[in-house]
Amino acid sequence: MIQRLPDADIPLKGVLGRLLQGEKQQVVFFDIDPVGMIPPHSHAAQWGVVIEGEMALTIDGKSTTYRAGDSYYIPAGVVHSAEFKTKFKAVDVFDEPARYRVRKK
Repeated sequence: MIQRLPDADIPLKGVLGRLLQGEKQQVVFFDIDPVGMIPPHSHAAQWGVVIEGEMALTIDGKSTTYRAGDSYYIPAGVVHSAEFKTKFKAVDVFDEPARYRVRKK
C-alpha cells in the first residue's frame, strides 16, 4: 500500500519518500540509505517515529540517537540536522501542506 503512494520530490541522493497528502499536513514514509549528514535546516513542525535503523538527530544543538520504536519532535523554525550511518526507515508528519511536492515522472 505504501509503495503505491507517489514519490516525494526530495533532492537528496539516497533519500526516498512516499507522500501521503493531507489538507493541512503531509505524512512522508522515508526510506534512507546510509547517506551521512543532512545539513542544518528548519521548517514547520515535524514529528516522526523510527521504523528501522538509527539516526543521529541534532535539534537546536542537542544530539540524540534514535532507533526503531523511538519518536522525535522538531518544533517549527528550530534548526536541526541528521546523520544516517545505517539504512533507515521512518514515518514523519510535517505540519505544513507543501513541505514536499510529488516528483514528476
